[in-house]
Amino acid sequence: MKKLICIFFVCAVSAAAFAQQPLDTLSYLQNNPNVYALIVKQNNSVLYSRYFNGYTRDSLFNDQSLTKNVMAILTGIAIDKGFISSVNQKIVDYFPELKNDTDSRKQNVTIADIMNQASGLYHENLERLDLFLKLPNPSAYTLQQPTTADPGAEWHYNNAATHLLSLILSKATNMDTYSFAKKMLFEPLGITHTGWMKMPDGYYDGSGLLSMRLNTEDLLKIGQLLLNKGMHKGKQIVPENWVQQLLAPGKTYKSYWGFPQSDYALTFYHFTYNHTNVIYGMGWGGQFIVIIPSLYAIIAINENIADANAINQSIAFQQQIFPVIFSMLKK
Repeated sequence: MKKLICIFFVCAVSAAAFAQQPLDTLSYLQNNPNVYALIVKQNNSVLYSRYFNGYTRDSLFNDQSLTKNVMAILTGIAIDKGFISSVNQKIVDYFPELKNDTDSRKQNVTIADIMNQASGLYHENLERLDLFLKLPNPSAYTLQQPTTADPGAEWHYNNAATHLLSLILSKATNMDTYSFAKKMLFEPLGITHTGWMKMPDGYYDGSGLLSMRLNTEDLLKIGQLLLNKGMHKGKQIVPENWVQQLLAPGKTYKSYWGFPQSDYALTFYHFTYNHTNVIYGMGWGGQFIVIIPSLYAIIAINENIADANAINQSIAFQQQIFPVIFSMLKK
């Protein structure tokens, strides 16, 4: 089981001859049993694509909290289709039991608050996630517990609350989250080999504790879709205004992990590297999808999710892999 702690992150094939050399000589990637796949794409060309330790392009990986990023995309699609009124809609509309809750702050929590990790709702013990996952109805438990802060006031990483996005999507669309994802996102992108696990409450996991499964190439397609402002092969899959909100949000919160000086909003992290804006999703153990709009570049990596090396793997991506990739990109 994952053991997130406050020191989680202490700091931060045509072009192969040019692009593969620096990564193929990187010691962290050589003979490392914890790295599974790494793909780098810029200007619609794959600069680097390699699978490690017996994994292949067809391998499905546990994407952990990258599940949150897909939930954010699905929420934007649901808003565009009229299933959800807006990201500022209060969750009490979907959980009417909150109207009678003596903790009145719950009645003001919005979908955006949850996506910003600033809902103030109950958050699980990150060092004992097994206890949360053993609950027969984790979503009901989350809603029943006292709030910890006013909605929108404080950033606190919260898997328990983020899972509620899956319930909201299911209630709003009358489709389970996985079916909605297949119809509205995966199939339009040509993504057919997938997996997604349910939480004990019967809803597909919206947080990344049990997670969706994609192969790394399909994960890269998600990044490419955002880079293309929601367009894929001439079709608008995600509304452009929603993509703009995800990549350049108006309100952000300081994150206490990830790349140094990262901000967080609507499930994505944001930071500046060498005077360049970088947006990324991050999952336990070094699952990353990185989007660099000004360089028209995307990075996708999957690694081992086991607790033993998970923190170090994420740090290694930040400190060793990403700088090498950035130096490869055409400026």
